[in-house]
Amino acid sequence: MSTVELVNIKDAGKTFPLGGGREYIALRGIDLQIKRGEFISLIGHSGCGKSTLLNMIAGLDLATEGIVTLEGLTITKPGPDRIVVFQNYSLLPWLTVRENVAFAVDEVLTEKTAQERTEIIEHYVDVVGLAKEIDKYPGEMSGGMRQRVAIARALAVQPRLLLLDEPFGVLDALTRGKLQEQLVKICEDNQISALMVTHEVDEAVLMSDRVVMLTNGPASKIGSILDVDIPRPRKRLEAVKHPSYYQLRSEIIYFLNQQKQVKKMRAQKVQNVAAHGLEKVNLQLGFVPLTACTPMIIAKEKGFFVKHGLEQVSLVRESSWRGVVDGLIGGYVDAAAMPSGMPLWITLGGAGNQSTPVVSSLTISRNGNAITLGKKFKQRGVKTLADFRAAIRATPDEYHRMGVVHPSSMHNLLLRYWLASAGIDPDRELHLKQIPPAQMVVDLKNGTIDGFCVGDPWNLRAEIEGIGFTVARDIDIWSGHPGKVLGFRQDWAQAFPNTAIALTKALLDACRYCADPANAEEIRKILARKEYIGTSLDFIHLGGPNDVVPGVESVAHHVFFGDGVNRPSRTEHLWHMVEMARWGDVPFPRNWVEVLENTCRVGVFSTAARELGLTEISYSRGSIQLVDGTKFDAEDPIRYLNNLEIKRDITLAEIH
Repeated sequence: MSTVELVNIKDAGKTFPLGGGREYIALRGIDLQIKRGEFISLIGHSGCGKSTLLNMIAGLDLATEGIVTLEGLTITKPGPDRIVVFQNYSLLPWLTVRENVAFAVDEVLTEKTAQERTEIIEHYVDVVGLAKEIDKYPGEMSGGMRQRVAIARALAVQPRLLLLDEPFGVLDALTRGKLQEQLVKICEDNQISALMVTHEVDEAVLMSDRVVMLTNGPASKIGSILDVDIPRPRKRLEAVKHPSYYQLRSEIIYFLNQQKQVKKMRAQKVQNVAAHGLEKVNLQLGFVPLTACTPMIIAKEKGFFVKHGLEQVSLVRESSWRGVVDGLIGGYVDAAAMPSGMPLWITLGGAGNQSTPVVSSLTISRNGNAITLGKKFKQRGVKTLADFRAAIRATPDEYHRMGVVHPSSMHNLLLRYWLASAGIDPDRELHLKQIPPAQMVVDLKNGTIDGFCVGDPWNLRAEIEGIGFTVARDIDIWSGHPGKVLGFRQDWAQAFPNTAIALTKALLDACRYCADPANAEEIRKILARKEYIGTSLDFIHLGGPNDVVPGVESVAHHVFFGDGVNRPSRTEHLWHMVEMARWGDVPFPRNWVEVLENTCRVGVFSTAARELGLTEISYSRGSIQLVDGTKFDAEDPIRYLNNLEIKRDITLAEIH
């Protein structure tokens, strides 16, 4: 791809006049450069201005602010150097395929001889697979064939910029895939730039050098630009095996999901009428499809939210923890079931340079995680951590990757601790890759990772499907560790203190319900539904650690309720703080005692438990016992950090 700039869009916008002196701002502040030979996709929800931007570049609809230039000249009208392929193919019905293509070729390529123009026409008709239909009329062909004629006509005039408005939407999958590859090759061979509007995520990743994502309208802008680093030429079946493919795909899906949440938040009618003495009764709660989030799902399904005065609660299903973080910080969600280290990670600036204080009042689940390795390690005789260390050190030329879901997750921290306990540096001997939970099994099957640490149902699924095996359970590393916690912003808790207590009560009630074995089958069926975990019942296990599942050597299990389960622990929060600082994800706060007191809302939990009549619940005040024999307590965390053999550079900071 050339580095020469072809199109420059600078601070461009488009406003449409409406009746009564009103106006609609479609686009605002668009900055984008298109290089010669570059293929760019525009993606976003309907109404975000994708086609409007394309029309501005085509000269069909001029910008009302800013500039749009082609090779330094302001675009003021359409021209043959920019050819548009519309969604509706726009053929002349009284002309044949040959004549439709010739209509454009004869108008633009006037310097060519008649014979040369004929050869060009026939070549591009053949490229789109319509050589046998060249003398047919549009009315004699299917919609997909007519769209191929439109693409042939556009390519035949050999433009500098090809503008494509969802050109493959009406094609069948086989034709679409073939034509996508052909189109990209033609653009590469002839240094033609392309800008394509699409709704297809896989199409964008497969064809593009960059994917430009637009925010919702009105006043849409560029929300993010994603560079696609998959080498060309790309074949679909080969591209999906590239280590970046699913990560790129997930980034686009994540962006689109976030825009959906923004739209929902804008449309939401806030109910200001207080009930049960609560300041707010309509809530948006975030979760990721994992068995560990069961209490939040059950609180919704079994009416525990309504029971405690929260009349309108919507669960926001995110594909990754990044969505939960952005939702909480951006105010798209009120609270969330989140990894136990996430409140501190956000508070300590893990999500950006600025701290956003997040607090926790409840431990929703404990245990339930496991470390799964690909079946190739089983074939090499790997059964223990020592075996795994020997296997990776015996293959120094292989690039070993392990999947984790988030820097603050117990999965990441347990995996790192487990590896380091055997002298394995998780960042120098391995590469830990952040992957959404539901993608773990897919990546393991495709061989882009060697294993992962995640919560169920994904470990269980990998074993049942014969893709991987459990090499270590979390209870072998730290039995009784916190899994998911209830988290909400500190300023939210201050604004809605009674609502925070009611939310904690509803979830604690749901935790108790989830812990009753008599409810297990009902809960499994609820979790399997599409709107929650969306997987087979076979992959959802709610029993104990000694239960037997056919075809599975060991089973991870969750604990939702009981002594020492639900009360938030400052010692446990401190362990998270120390371990995240150990690996350089956050600074260690000099005022760590103050940070712990602010983050770990024991008072909210105590009030909720008392109002539920659960005053007899006990909790652990002791040290934490870990796999390597270490006992962690809260007496001297700095000394603990200094004594660690494997760690990154640790930063100390004052957190306010």
